[in-house]
Amino acid sequence: MGAFFAVMETSLRVALKDEEFIVFYQPKYNVVSNTLIGVEALVRWGHSSMGIVSPARFIPLAEETGLIVKLDRWIMQEAMRTCAAWYAEGLNPGVLSLNLSLKQLEQSDFIDVLMKTMQEQGFKSQWLELEITESQVMKNPDKSIRMLQDIHALGIGLSIDDFGTGYSSLAYLKRLPVDTLKIDQSFVRDIPHDEDDSAIVHAIIALAHSLTLEVIAEGVETLEQRDFLVAHGCTCIQGYLTGRPQSATQIEALLKNGR
Repeated sequence: MGAFFAVMETSLRVALKDEEFIVFYQPKYNVVSNTLIGVEALVRWGHSSMGIVSPARFIPLAEETGLIVKLDRWIMQEAMRTCAAWYAEGLNPGVLSLNLSLKQLEQSDFIDVLMKTMQEQGFKSQWLELEITESQVMKNPDKSIRMLQDIHALGIGLSIDDFGTGYSSLAYLKRLPVDTLKIDQSFVRDIPHDEDDSAIVHAIIALAHSLTLEVIAEGVETLEQRDFLVAHGCTCIQGYLTGRPQSATQIEALLKNGR
C-alpha cells in the first residue's frame, strides 16, 4: 500500500508539473425559467496510461499530501481564463463555481492569490462563487468565518456544499457570510419515495428561505426528483437530468446554441 501511495504521489506531482489535468464544467439550471445560471468547475486527470482518472481516485491523495493547494490554484486559473473568454465573446455562462478545500482556505496568501488571478484573467468578482463543504467549515468554524467574511467582502459569492452532512450548529450557520445552501445528493437520491430524505430536503429548503439564502440541489437525475424540489421551493438544480460534466468545448457549443 505504501509503495502504491508513493508511486501515485510521484505521478500526481508530475501531472501537476506537466498540466495533465482537464477542467470539466457541470451546468446549473433554474428549471422554472429554463435558464443556465452557472457552471461548476470539476477536475479530471488525463493520465498518459490510465486515461481519464476520476477525482475520487486522486483528490484524497492530493489533500493528504498537500498538493491540493497547487491543484486548486491551477483549476482556479484555468477555469477563470476559460469563463472570462466566454464573456468576452458575448456568451453568458453565469456564475463560475469553484470548490475550495480547507487547506486552501488555511493558506495565508489565499486572498492575495485569488485577487491576483482574477486581475490577470480579467475576471469579475460577481462571476465567481466559492463552494466549501459544511464539514470543512465546522473543523474550525471561527477561523473559517473570519476568512469567508474577507472573501465575501470582495463581492464573491459563497456556497455551503453538501449541506446537511456536516452537523453544523445553526448558531454558526447564522454567522456564516454565505449566499447559497447546496443540498447534498445523498438526500436527493431517494426523494420523493423516502419519507426521511423528503422531510430533510423540505426542511433545508425552508431553512434557506427563512435565512433569505438561495438553495440548489445537486445530484438530480429524475423528473420526479425535479418536480418534488420545485414543488417545495427549490427551483435551481444540478445533476445528470440537466447536464453531465462537460468539456469547455462542449459548454461553449451549448452557450452558442442559447441554452
